[in-house]
Amino acid sequence: MSAPTILIIDDDPDFVAVTKAILETKQYIVRSAYNPEEGLAELEKEAPDALILDVMMGKGAEGFIFARKLRKDARFAKLPILMLTSMREQTGFDFPGERIHEKFLPVDDYVEKGVEPQVLLDKIEQLLAKESGD
Repeated sequence: MSAPTILIIDDDPDFVAVTKAILETKQYIVRSAYNPEEGLAELEKEAPDALILDVMMGKGAEGFIFARKLRKDARFAKLPILMLTSMREQTGFDFPGERIHEKFLPVDDYVEKGVEPQVLLDKIEQLLAKESGD
């Protein structure tokens, strides 16, 4: 069985490079895209086992819109999504109450950027285990 594939969609090339390096320490196959359009093209080429998605891209919170679009697409409705953001750092805004919400934020998990490498790896492992039903 081949290693799980993780797709990172984030407009910050430095963040993508660091995250890719962290994930590759666990032998994950890592693909990347720098905006939602590239991300969709990558997803359509070959669906990954999990997706790491940035909230703040382009003109604002394009990651939200992209996550919602994916959940409405039968091909990607069950794709595990870990959303990473520096929204609180950039805007001072944080989500009131429950962060993950079926309609508002339809992702599997959510972490602030600046996440420790081990925490990131643990989150990805949990998403992959959930997907495979372990």
